[in-house]
Amino acid sequence: MGVEKYKDLLSSIGVDVPKHAKMMAAGLESYKKQFLSQPNRPKGMDYFDWFMSEIQGQRIAEINELRAQKKPAVGTFCIFVPEEIVVGAGGSCYGLCGGSPATIPDAESELPRNICPLIKSAHGFKLQRTCAYTQSSDFIYGETTCEAKKKTWEILNKHHPVHVMNIPHMKRDKDLKMWKEEIIDFKEHIESTIEKKLTLNEMKNGVKIVNDKREALQRLDRLRGMNPNVIPISGKDALFITQMGFLDDPVRYTQKLNELCDELEERVEKGISVFEKDTPRLMVLGTPFAPPNWKLHTAVETTGGAIINEESCIGHRYYKDNIDLEGVEDEDALMDKVVQRYSQVDCAVFTPNTPRIDKIVKMYKERQADGVIYYTLSFCHTYNVESHLVMEALEKEGIPCLVIESDYSAEDVGQIKTRVEAFLESLTFKKKAKAFKGIK
Repeated sequence: MGVEKYKDLLSSIGVDVPKHAKMMAAGLESYKKQFLSQPNRPKGMDYFDWFMSEIQGQRIAEINELRAQKKPAVGTFCIFVPEEIVVGAGGSCYGLCGGSPATIPDAESELPRNICPLIKSAHGFKLQRTCAYTQSSDFIYGETTCEAKKKTWEILNKHHPVHVMNIPHMKRDKDLKMWKEEIIDFKEHIESTIEKKLTLNEMKNGVKIVNDKREALQRLDRLRGMNPNVIPISGKDALFITQMGFLDDPVRYTQKLNELCDELEERVEKGISVFEKDTPRLMVLGTPFAPPNWKLHTAVETTGGAIINEESCIGHRYYKDNIDLEGVEDEDALMDKVVQRYSQVDCAVFTPNTPRIDKIVKMYKERQADGVIYYTLSFCHTYNVESHLVMEALEKEGIPCLVIESDYSAEDVGQIKTRVEAFLESLTFKKKAKAFKGIK
């Protein structure tokens, strides 16, 4: 494990090394139990297993080597960060730790108990100094996507530099104009960090690198979900791959993901599936899954179901759109394209947000899914409230749905598994009933 090898580096960036080592050991043990025990995993998962072992070892060393070269290191909690600008500057843009219950008690020394566990977990990682990504960040990117977040940034800024970008909650022309100004301000903040102006070609190169990463993720999405008779990779492995896309070097990650997709294409051609025929195919909707939050996928895929898509920030919402560089000859035109791409993200923060509902129904039909699970984190008011409109649309289309609200604790694992099992049984019954009617 790379953590031991890099303990001097970790100490130099302010990590609480003993506490960090204990947390990493627990995380790796959980990963081994939940992931390595899966049968018939693709060979291409070897790379991602290796990355997990070096997630806060070699990868942290790589990020800090970039920092030594005066390249920016930006930690994020949201997919509204224009990562293309950071990558264009030769730096690293990555997600921060925030999916563990272990740091929440520390966070509650400064934050209320009744807010989103993601926010508390992430804040607790900083207070504990147990996330090497947070400690490696020149600054943390914050955004105004919810009330709890935007007030937390003020408190977090006491402990670590935070740059806040104001994300509008509507998509009118005047809102998009303001958003463009915010992205330009973000670019200028990067330039002040690296003490040089970014060229148009540098930023366009950053766009191309991130576009390639998203296209590889789109390819994975098609391979796991668009073949009704073959599911070549588990939903849990696919989720982990997507999560690692927010941490790994984007060029290396894209290469390794495309190599895995080559293998998955062969599996589809040969009919090699990791699930038995007629396994219920489920989509998951709602809030993001920050690692190591894998309990829903584990519950579904150890109970007789298969997850074929995540409609979330760590999922389809992140990689569905690219930035179109056609006709871009100056910085102003590039910024227009960046705004155009990011404004297509259908986060529940927006009102109205009907494109998200239309997308969900379309994806469900395209993937020939059998049902959906609407998953929300406790106290995530935007997604909890919007679930009413989503459920209305699903009911109108006759799409079966199970709603699950949870946090990061293990206390409800058994309850979730029981509810999932009952849901899968109902889907299987409906499937058999339809087949019977077809015979008649």
